[in-house]
Amino acid sequence: MAAVARQADGVVLTLTSGARVAVTFRDLETVRVRLAPSGAFERDLSYAVEPRDRKTVAARVTESAGELRLSSLNGTTVVVRRRPFLVTVLDPEGRVVVEDDPARPHAFDPDTGAVECSKRRVEWETYYGLGEKAGATHSRDTQHFVMWNTDTYGYPRGLDPIYQSIGFYIALRRDGGPHAAPAAAARRATPPAGRAYGLFLDNTSRTYFDMGKTDPARVTFGAATGELNYYVFTGGRARTPKDVLRDYTELTGRTPLPPLWALGNQQSRWSYYPEARVREVARGFREAKVPADVIYLDIDYMDGFRVFTWNREHFPDPARMISDLRAEGFRVVLIIDPGIKVDPNYKVYRDGRAGGHFVKTAVGEELHATVWPGVCAFPDYTDPRAREWFGSLYESHLAEGVSGFWNDMNEPGVFLSDETPKPDLFHHPMKTFPLDARHAGDGAAGTHARYHNVYGMQMARSTFEGLRRLRPDERPFVLTRAGYAGVQRYSAVWTGDNVASWDHLRLSIPMLLNLGVSGVPFVGADVGGFSGNPSPELYARWLQAAALTPFLRSHSESGSNPHEPYSFGAEFTPINRASVELRYRLLPYLYTLFQEHTRTGAPVMRPLWFEYPNDQRAYTIEDQYLVGRDLLVAPVVVESATKRRVYFPHGDNWVDWWTGKTYEGGRDAEVEAPLDRLPLFARAGATIPTQPALQHTGEMSKAPLSLLVVTGADGTGDFYEDAGEGYGHTRGSARTTRVTLRGGTLRLARSGAGVWARRIWALELLPGLSPREVRVAGGRVLLPLAQRPEGHTFVGLPPAEDPEEFTFVP
Repeated sequence: MAAVARQADGVVLTLTSGARVAVTFRDLETVRVRLAPSGAFERDLSYAVEPRDRKTVAARVTESAGELRLSSLNGTTVVVRRRPFLVTVLDPEGRVVVEDDPARPHAFDPDTGAVECSKRRVEWETYYGLGEKAGATHSRDTQHFVMWNTDTYGYPRGLDPIYQSIGFYIALRRDGGPHAAPAAAARRATPPAGRAYGLFLDNTSRTYFDMGKTDPARVTFGAATGELNYYVFTGGRARTPKDVLRDYTELTGRTPLPPLWALGNQQSRWSYYPEARVREVARGFREAKVPADVIYLDIDYMDGFRVFTWNREHFPDPARMISDLRAEGFRVVLIIDPGIKVDPNYKVYRDGRAGGHFVKTAVGEELHATVWPGVCAFPDYTDPRAREWFGSLYESHLAEGVSGFWNDMNEPGVFLSDETPKPDLFHHPMKTFPLDARHAGDGAAGTHARYHNVYGMQMARSTFEGLRRLRPDERPFVLTRAGYAGVQRYSAVWTGDNVASWDHLRLSIPMLLNLGVSGVPFVGADVGGFSGNPSPELYARWLQAAALTPFLRSHSESGSNPHEPYSFGAEFTPINRASVELRYRLLPYLYTLFQEHTRTGAPVMRPLWFEYPNDQRAYTIEDQYLVGRDLLVAPVVVESATKRRVYFPHGDNWVDWWTGKTYEGGRDAEVEAPLDRLPLFARAGATIPTQPALQHTGEMSKAPLSLLVVTGADGTGDFYEDAGEGYGHTRGSARTTRVTLRGGTLRLARSGAGVWARRIWALELLPGLSPREVRVAGGRVLLPLAQRPEGHTFVGLPPAEDPEEFTFVP
C-alpha cells in the first residue's frame, strides 16, 4: 500500500504496483472491494446491480503503522494490512467472516489483463450457489467452475460451463476448530456452526471459481480481463443464509410478482404444429382433466424461422387460434431467438440494419453467423437503442393475444456452417461470436470477450422492458435459457436441454436449489427430459418431483415420443393428473412464496440448510427440498423404488401429507412411496392456504379457499392474495392474512382488501385428530366432518360467515 485517500464510504488505495483499490461499504453489512490493475477505475457500470438510488454508508476509518480499519455503524469491520496488501472482513462480534490468503494475495497480469484473488478456506466450510451448474454434488466444495454461457445440448453431470453465469456463492460454516482472527484483532474467534457469508464477483468476462479443488486451504476466483470487483455479504450479527441472500438480492434485485397463470402447468414441444395439432393438445388436457394453463410454440410456428413472423400455411389465423385457446383456459407462449435472418425482403432485418442495431465485427462490419434461419445478424442488446427497438417488435404478437415469450439460443449459441466464416477456436470458442466482436456496452464499448455473459440477460431485459412499455397494466412473462447475475429481475429460467434419464431427474433438484440460493427463484427443469424418451415410470416420478417446483413445464425435442402427461397410457394418466392437481391445490401457497421473495429475497424452492443452518445433516441432502418453510418434498428419484429414506430436519416435527403420521425432526425414516404418491410432509405448526383442484388458474377467482392447519405445535405464518395480474398490488390492492396457532386456538388477522379476495370456506386439520367441536368467535359451534383424504379432518364454515378465530375442543 503506497497511498490512502479517504472518502465517505471507505478508502481508495494506491498500491506499489500502480494498481488502485477501493474498499467501501455498500450497506451496513456489505463490503465492496474493487481492484483496477491499470490504476484507473472504469466507469462504474454493472448489469448485475439493480439501478436505483442508494444512500451512502458512512465508514469510520482508523490508521496505524501496519493496517487500516474501516467500520460501519453496525460494527462490520474491514481490516486492510499495508504490507503485503491483505483484506480481512470481520462481523460485528469481531469474528472473521472471510480473509485473504497470504500465500495467494490479490494479483493481476499486466500483459493479459487477468485478475485473481484467493481467500482462506477452512475445512469445515461448505459452499452453495454459483448459479446453474451440473456439478457432481449439491455443495460446491472442492470443485472448479467456469462462468461462460454455453449452449450444451444433453449436458452430462459434471460438464461445465453450461447456460448461466452467476458468480455468487454462500459459504456455510459447520462445526470446526478455531479460526484465527488477524493479529490486530488480538484474539482467536470460534465461529458457531450455521454462520454464513456470501461473495459475489461482478465481472462479465470469462471468470472462474476454484472452491478448494486445487488446494483445499483456499478458495480462488478470478477473471480473464477487467476489474476484480467483488462484494462480501456478512449477514450482520445473525449471519444466517437468509440474511446473506436478503442482502445479495437487495443489491441485484428480486423477481417481481409473476402473473398468476405463469405458476400453472405448462406444456411445450419442439414443435407443436400445425394449428390442428395445437388444438389437439389442448383438447387432450381438458378431456383427460389434467390441469394446464400454457401451451408453447417452438420455432416451427415461424416463416422460415424468422422471428416475429408466422408460417401461414401451418397457422392461417393465429389470433383466432389464440383467442379460442384463451376461452378454454390456455395461454400461448412463443419462442423468440436472437438471430435475425439476413434477408433484404424481411422487414425486421431491414429495420435493424438501418438502425445500426446489430453486433459488429472487429472491423466494424455487421456480424453474421448461422443459426436456425440460416445466415443471421444479431441485435446488440448492450446498446439501449437496440434493446428498445427489439422490445418494440413484440407489439404484433401481443396484439394477436400472445401472453408470454421464451428467449432461447441467447448464450449466444451459433452453428458452425459453410455459409459463414469459421474463425480459429481462440476467436470462436464453443460455438459463439468471435471474441473480438464489438458491443456498445451501454456507453462502455468493448469486445464480446467482455460482454458475452450478459448477452442473454440483456435480451431478456429487452423483452421484459418492451412488454412493460407495450402493456403497462400487465405483468410480463419471460423465460430465458442464458443469464447473468441479476437476471431474476427480468425472467424465469429453465435448466436447458436436459436428458430423459434417472440421473438427470436426480440432477435437476440440486441445480434448481443452487439457482434459488443464487437469487433466481422462478426456476424449473424440463419434465421428463428434453432429449430422449422417458419411460412412463420416469415421467411420472419426474412430474411428481417437479410438481411443486416454482416453474413447471414439460418439454421435448423433435422426433421424441409425446411428453404430455396423458400420453403414457391409461395406468399413468390418473397418476400424472394427481401430481398436477396437487400443484393447483397449493397454488395459493406457492403464490404467497413468490410474494415473500419480493420482500426478503428468499427462494420459493429451498435446500434444507437454508431454513436449518444449524443442522449439519441438512448440508448434504440433495434429493429433498423445502417449498417455503412449511412443506418438505422427498421425491423418488431411483427406478422401481416404492420406498425411500427421508431426513427430517432438526427443530420441527413433520406430518405425512397423505397418512397424518408424525415424524420427529433430526431423524431419518423409511417411508412408503408407491408409484402414485409423492412423499410430502408438512411442518407441525404451519397453516397452509389451499383450494380445490382446478383445470386452470382462470377458475381460481371463483374457487373457495381453505386453510390446512398442521397441528402438533404452535406457529405463525402469512398468506397473500391479490388480483394475480396487473399492478394494483403496488397501490394497496392486496391482502395479507397473518395466521397464528396457539394452544388450540387459530386466529386470523387480515390487512388489505380487494374485490378478488376469497372467503375461507373450510379448515382441514392434519393429522386428522378429530376435535369434538370447533368454536368460532361468538360461541358458535361447528362440527368436524369425516376425514378426507385419509389423515385430514375437514371442518366446513357457514356460507355467510368469515370468522377470524377458531378454538379446537378435544
